Amino acid sequence: MKRLIHTAVLAAALAFALLLCGCSGAETSHKAPQRAAVESGERQFAQPSDGDFIAIFSTSLGEVRAVLYPDAAPMAVQNFVGLARSGYYDNTVIWRAQYGFAVQGGDAGGTGSGGATIWSNNPYPLEADSSLRHYAGALCAAFAQGGEVTGGNSQFYFVEALPDSVDTAQQEQMAQNGYSEAQIQAYAAAGGLPYLDNTDTVFGQVYAGMDVVDAMACVDTEQDEEGNETWRPTQEDTITIQQVTIATYPGPTAEELAAQSDAMIVIGDMRSSNTRKLFEICRNACADTYYIQTLDDLDMNQLRSVETVGITAGASTPNKIIEEV
Repeated sequence: MKRLIHTAVLAAALAFALLLCGCSGAETSHKAPQRAAVESGERQFAQPSDGDFIAIFSTSLGEVRAVLYPDAAPMAVQNFVGLARSGYYDNTVIWRAQYGFAVQGGDAGGTGSGGATIWSNNPYPLEADSSLRHYAGALCAAFAQGGEVTGGNSQFYFVEALPDSVDTAQQEQMAQNGYSEAQIQAYAAAGGLPYLDNTDTVFGQVYAGMDVVDAMACVDTEQDEEGNETWRPTQEDTITIQQVTIATYPGPTAEELAAQSDAMIVIGDMRSSNTRKLFEICRNACADTYYIQTLDDLDMNQLRSVETVGITAGASTPNKIIEEV
């Protein structure tokens, strides 16, 4: 198994990773929610701008991309970025998958009781910002409280609240507590966990792959000896974070990905002049670049000694073929 299989896809083919999600394949009572696009002026629902910091989560269930907010949560972002670049999150697991609430990881020990920081493992303080809320898709720092150590560390979670989770009574209470009308409407449309505002730090927002987050929340989870829910995925449904890559929006180009990889695979029609140019660009950056049209064209023996593999595809390449590779 390769340590990293990271994907860069051009134009329309970029969406292929999103097709890997859903709750199929496991016996579970949960059904992935249908999430409509949220029309809101709140910054968490705006498309990232060119040059914004992003985090790309390559997982066993697909890819999740989140924009980061270093202006609002500088210490949380600095810690997360530093740990990601050091490889801390590589091959760790999602240890909590609670449907309708959150999906949590970031503990290298995989138990949920550990954590680290770039400051000799010393915790950092809460960074609550009124412009960032616990809407569905928020990327948040999980804060340890009530023990010997209080504060943020390496642990993070994605809010997986359902679209109808903030009812009228909650909305009225939010209005009484000083939330803006735009924030209340955003919570009503997207769902979220408003009671965690000002308790945990929001430092990012998913902009691609929320269906992968929902798929994580749908897996079967274990119960303890007394029959209580632990929210920990079963061994059969283990979710692995293969790598967290820090980049700038819109993400690494095929050429940049090739330069970072030991081998590169370019998928596309052999008759396509555009895909041929893409292959040549990648081959200039990575000598071991392979041009294939289907999975049958790929000789896996050529990749046995390779640690990192990059994959890209021409814009007209069918999603089915990309998924097979």
